[in-house]
Amino acid sequence: MDKKLPKVFANPTEKKFTNNDKVYYSKNMSAIRNNEERDEGTNRIIEKNIYQKINDIFVSERYVYKADVEIITRTGKKRTKVIGQNKTHIITMDNELIPITDIEDINFVN
Repeated sequence: MDKKLPKVFANPTEKKFTNNDKVYYSKNMSAIRNNEERDEGTNRIIEKNIYQKINDIFVSERYVYKADVEIITRTGKKRTKVIGQNKTHIITMDNELIPITDIEDINFVN
């Protein structure tokens, strides 16, 4: 296995590249620490919708099998354990289906 491989032709580069010399990052770091999103133009806080909040619960490090949450619906507040979701409902530990369209707010309970 002493075969020599053919040489690869490559054009010589003689000019100096400076396209990565300057980098600017404009994201507000306090908003990142507080888990807030801000509008780039007006710098006001963008509220997360219910689907984003539910997704944040299921992808967080605190969620393993069930999440202790407080759900605010049109009819009132409810503290329960959430174990899953489908397209239209959240599934609780008590086998209760809560429609996502009825939820006004959802948060972890400490």
